[in-house]
Amino acid sequence: MIEKDPPVNVLGTPLTACSTGDPVTGFFRDGHCNTCTQDQGSHTVCALMTAEFLAYSKYVGNDLSTP
Repeated sequence: MIEKDPPVNVLGTPLTACSTGDPVTGFFRDGHCNTCTQDQGSHTVCALMTAEFLAYSKYVGNDLSTP
């Protein structure tokens, strides 16, 4: 079983959910930017993107909106 690291932000306070829609994001797919040693990427940053940014990213080959 994967053991989660304590879910805190850079200030040491508890994480709040970043995504609540579908799909739910994050390494654990729980809507939080939490990670663990098994996370081969770095799923530790959450940001809100505009529709324009997502469309441009998809246009240049980096589709961030399709699950």
